[in-house]
Amino acid sequence: MAEKPPQIHPTEIRTSISPSSAVELNTTSALANYATEAGSGYGYRGPGFDFSHVQIIWEAQKKDGEASPKAGNQKKASAAQLRITKDINELNLPKTCNTEFPDPDDLLNFKLVICPDEGFYRGGRFIFSFKVGPNYPHEPPKVKCETAVYHPNIDLEGNVCLNILREDWKPVLTINSIVYGLQYLFLEPNPEDPLNKDAAEVLQNNRRLFEQNVQKAMRGGYVGAVYFERCLK
Repeated sequence: MAEKPPQIHPTEIRTSISPSSAVELNTTSALANYATEAGSGYGYRGPGFDFSHVQIIWEAQKKDGEASPKAGNQKKASAAQLRITKDINELNLPKTCNTEFPDPDDLLNFKLVICPDEGFYRGGRFIFSFKVGPNYPHEPPKVKCETAVYHPNIDLEGNVCLNILREDWKPVLTINSIVYGLQYLFLEPNPEDPLNKDAAEVLQNNRRLFEQNVQKAMRGGYVGAVYFERCLK
């Protein structure tokens, strides 16, 4: 069995692009609250996906990866495939998140659904696509938000301002690390180093108006000149 990668303390997750202005996230209490609130639901990995299938893939790919060169034309699993299979198999998601695999045999491309149950974005449903490249875990997966959202750290093209997806990525980080970083963006949007400057300015100057704009966007409608599709559950 491959050694379990070192665990990263939650407070190492930050929500900025540039190291000079990175803002530390104190997520320790937040993650503890998730574990408490979820109860028996903690570790929920989403409906409709059989994770025993992932375990089978993991064992098979690991065996292939360790196969002798004498195996002939048999294609070995890549390092990225082995690692992502292990990451997915070890996912422990809070009840507000679940994963979707359009192709259960392709773990390199999947979706994460976040449904916040508190904060500005409570009641919304936000979908993120994950594309894991051949250099994973030495390079982070490409993550895009497929749901148009009024958020200072997510622009209208779906780009996400999360430092561990950029300059602060380390091979010891996992998919779980990214999930919690994304989820925290919905609990504590960071206006200090934004992608959506208009939303950030409103959040800094008028939190009440920001909340109204978020609700308007999630219900479906215009915020300024931008139209948002309904994304309430």
